[in-house]
Amino acid sequence: MSEQGKGSASASTAAPAPGSDTYKGWLFKWTNYLKGYQRRWFVLSNGLLSYYRTQAEMAHTCRGTINLATAHIDTEDACNIVLSSGGRTYHLKASTEVERQRWVTALELAKAKAIRMMNDQSDDSGDEEPTTQSDRSEIQGTLRILVSKLDDLSTCNDLIAKHGAALQRSLSELEGLKVPLEGGEKIKAVNERATLFRITSNAMTNACRDFLDLAETHSRRLHRALQYEREQRTHLEETIEQLAKQHNSLERAWREAPTHASSTPSVPTTSQGNQRVNKEDASDEDEDTEYFDAMEDAPTFITVTASESSQHRRSQGNLSGASGGQTSDWNQDDHMSPSYNDVSGKELLPRRQRRTHIPDKPNYSLNLWSIMKNCIGKELSKIPMPVNFNEPLSMLQRLTEDLEYHELLDKAARCESSLEQMCLVAAFSVSSYSTTVHRTAKPFNPLLGETYELDRLEEFGYRSLCEQVSHHPPAAAHHVISKRGWTLWQEITIASKFRGKYLSIMPLGAIHLQFHSSGNHYVWRKVTSTVHNIIVGKLWIDQSGDIEVINNRTKETCQLKFSPYSYFSRDVPRKVTGVVADSGGRAHYILSGTWDDKMESAKIVQSSRGGSGSEGKQKTVYQTLSPKLLWKKYPLPENAENMYHFSALALTLNEPEDGVALTDSRLRPDQRLMEEGRWDEANSEKQRLEEKQRAARRRREAEATDALDEECDYDSGRDYEGYQPLWFHQRRDSVTGETNFVYKGGYWESKEKEDWSMCPDIF
Repeated sequence: MSEQGKGSASASTAAPAPGSDTYKGWLFKWTNYLKGYQRRWFVLSNGLLSYYRTQAEMAHTCRGTINLATAHIDTEDACNIVLSSGGRTYHLKASTEVERQRWVTALELAKAKAIRMMNDQSDDSGDEEPTTQSDRSEIQGTLRILVSKLDDLSTCNDLIAKHGAALQRSLSELEGLKVPLEGGEKIKAVNERATLFRITSNAMTNACRDFLDLAETHSRRLHRALQYEREQRTHLEETIEQLAKQHNSLERAWREAPTHASSTPSVPTTSQGNQRVNKEDASDEDEDTEYFDAMEDAPTFITVTASESSQHRRSQGNLSGASGGQTSDWNQDDHMSPSYNDVSGKELLPRRQRRTHIPDKPNYSLNLWSIMKNCIGKELSKIPMPVNFNEPLSMLQRLTEDLEYHELLDKAARCESSLEQMCLVAAFSVSSYSTTVHRTAKPFNPLLGETYELDRLEEFGYRSLCEQVSHHPPAAAHHVISKRGWTLWQEITIASKFRGKYLSIMPLGAIHLQFHSSGNHYVWRKVTSTVHNIIVGKLWIDQSGDIEVINNRTKETCQLKFSPYSYFSRDVPRKVTGVVADSGGRAHYILSGTWDDKMESAKIVQSSRGGSGSEGKQKTVYQTLSPKLLWKKYPLPENAENMYHFSALALTLNEPEDGVALTDSRLRPDQRLMEEGRWDEANSEKQRLEEKQRAARRRREAEATDALDEECDYDSGRDYEGYQPLWFHQRRDSVTGETNFVYKGGYWESKEKEDWSMCPDIF
């Protein structure tokens, strides 16, 4: 938004119409230091405050909108109002205090209602007429509206009590006056407060009228909704009866089929037979069909719910959906359970009680601009930053957080269909960003040779090892092996640029994932992360770009698009969409969701050519089954906002552990001091470690120079080898053709022998 900063409210304000939730009026808004305050037309409706240059603009151009559900309302002086939400701030000014109080009252009411609607929000399409697409009846919708209006009455009542008390105090002061001059000022104050009380009383009256009007006019609709529920119950009874008949016919067909009888003669029960039949029918599930309208070259979709399927299709879907066949099993909600199952199906619970909290973050203030103003355009890794802008984790530990939803890979390893497996792998690639939505602090840059292990073999079946293999540019190698059928490895180099208002973080390098049983080898790369409002405003993070997940064995692909945040877009913030296609380019699944919450997949049952889009390109219309949940973010632990917004896994990453390598991030002293809240000591220790690393680098460079001189004396022509990582070595990847660091082995064997004599002294 171009018009940010300070702004103001105007004199002439239109009062809300009786029974209406809309409030309109002229307000003055601060635009910039050249134009100052400008007169704008403001409209408060449905919890949103929008403004226009003129009233005529309401028909075509909105200049900006603030959602009051997440907004903070403040008053600077007698006539000013300050609204802030999501990094945007409106400074508004009214011509009189009474005008300002009218707007403040309206804004408070709208905010309270918007918060209630956000907490209780469901599909409001069922409020007008009952439809077959919603489980909520019109009765529930009407009651929800009535409860909302009742809450409005309660809010108005609180405001009346507040203003009434203020008026009473003013009247008491008026009675004790003796000086005529002072009496004039007090009488003026009493009059203003009396005016405020009258405005609030009018709002109370209007809210009462709304409540009574709704109660009187909804009786007919309630009767219609009740009649609809009776018809639905009758229809449901008929459907159940028809399903029972089809169930019996399927049982007879299975018993009489010679192929089934010969192949499974030892199956005596009908329940096992039903499972067999239902697996065959599981491709047509009991879901309403949906259409996704997409450009062929970009995975952007418009969802349109189709008309009701035929009764035959619906009955088949109900039957197959009840069986729990393979098609409906791979993306059910059981993968979100905090307890996981091993390959044999036995539940494995954590054997060790991990910590669930760390010391609260101290409240240290520091001027970021004083540090960053001379660093514009530089690599972030080369900027000497105090720990005040860090979180008490290293980049190696942050990289390990990609494994928070490792159960998606456990489930993918059990998939027989490579396309279904691709959906889960794509969801896993998105899930790694869910921890970043509130994590605006930067992790510690690892020292060269620093390592981090995460041994969850007994609990969750995997072991992870990271090592900092290069310092300039900073690069980390990562290797994970799981006894549940998969191996993951990656080498990530972080390229970052500070651009003044925002910071761009570009992870370079490919992520490899291989499943042991099928040999499917997936490769993808990370998207760009952007930290906004570096200098002014509240920090917030966005992810943008494209991810292409490729199965190099089958050549199947998944194209994921992370939509950048746009103030003018109507899309859901942090939106991710994708298409899973086979080796021939034919789409089989549509993926949709957000990178901070969840991902869903919808199986495509039919595709057809649509009309031309806005850019003249032909669209493809995909007909799909209803989406199934692939991944859902775990809620943050209690008090997470005071613990750097760490997830449950992140809280355990820096927990002290016996037997780790001497170079492990858990043993890094400045990071440990910061976690304990001793930031001054942590800053001193951080400077000591960085100087020690620089001295070690100068020593290596001197040794390299001496060695090269010696080699030249003997004329061998061999280059001197620089720093060599301890647990990883460079190899050319046969899939990508890139040279990267891969695990060479030996770490876990050294841990078993408790022999870390080869580790360098970096701390």
